[in-house]
Amino acid sequence: MRLFSCGHCDQRLFFENTSCEHCEAVLGFLPDKLSLVSLEPANNGLWKPYKSDTLYKKCKNYEEHSACNWMIPADDLHEFCPACRLNQTIPDLSIDGNIDLWCDLETEKRRLVYSLLRLNLPIEPLSEVADGLAFDFLADTEHPFSERGKVLTGHANGLITINIKEADPAEREKMRGQLDEPYRTLLGHFRHESGHYYWNKLIQNTDRLAECRDLFGDDTLDYGEALEHHYQQGAPENWQENYITGYATMHPWEDWAETWAHYLHIVDTLETAWQFSLGIKPKTGEDVTGLVKHDFDAYKADSIELLIEHWLPLTYALNSLNRSMGHEHAYPFVISPQVIRKLDFIHRVVHS
Repeated sequence: MRLFSCGHCDQRLFFENTSCEHCEAVLGFLPDKLSLVSLEPANNGLWKPYKSDTLYKKCKNYEEHSACNWMIPADDLHEFCPACRLNQTIPDLSIDGNIDLWCDLETEKRRLVYSLLRLNLPIEPLSEVADGLAFDFLADTEHPFSERGKVLTGHANGLITINIKEADPAEREKMRGQLDEPYRTLLGHFRHESGHYYWNKLIQNTDRLAECRDLFGDDTLDYGEALEHHYQQGAPENWQENYITGYATMHPWEDWAETWAHYLHIVDTLETAWQFSLGIKPKTGEDVTGLVKHDFDAYKADSIELLIEHWLPLTYALNSLNRSMGHEHAYPFVISPQVIRKLDFIHRVVHS
């Protein structure tokens, strides 16, 4: 994620900010520029970036609920920004606590959309195109003595459903423990489920399918049977040699989605390191002379090798910092040579 600065006072800004903490200038993210800027009021409720005459309006969810900070060109007929136009269902905001859960969902969804825009991936609303993308943010309902009321996070035909409980840290941590997952985050859900969508968009019915099957396996295997087997038997022994997570062993679709999510983890975190001008020494192990300077745009990297060369020492440092603070590893995963080959395939697909 990029860092930004206030046009009025040069204060450091962050992606989620709606006002400058120093000069209190109103802020807005311009998706057409991929930039967070300070704003000045114009006529008729419009806004213009500082020292610019280009007019914008606030996304309706910014104006009415403070659940967004994105702007829309003034002549755009849409009421919602490109991220909010993807919403098909939002939580019932009359229920106490739902507005906070929804705002957290929207924050992480916008981080996903930012990455998709940076990678120039197709992202159109399902409401406008048949093969578009949409989100349902749903809550469990009460059905005594039944599981029918539970909302399952998942993807089907372009529609990503996320249980709003995932935005509750306590609930999410409880699920992480029950499922014995080393890592479970709201942003991770968005990235994983988007992987299923882009498998349909970029792999299914394309000339990339054969190579994808060589790497990830036969996607025609019965998904229901694979799911049942996984939850009964668990991941096979030595799964780390070929998969990024135990869940990825369940079915080739899940392997793709898990690897896709990690690709997005890598490029976005490396962009953040680049923005902070981080350098890490030593590079690895006992190499006390090596230095890795994260001084390149990971979203535009030429090869997966360049990304991995920078990613591994960064994760060593992140994990060590976390442990020094008494937390679990920030990135508790091992990237094997086979996983690198899968990441390389995704890298080439995205950049093609």
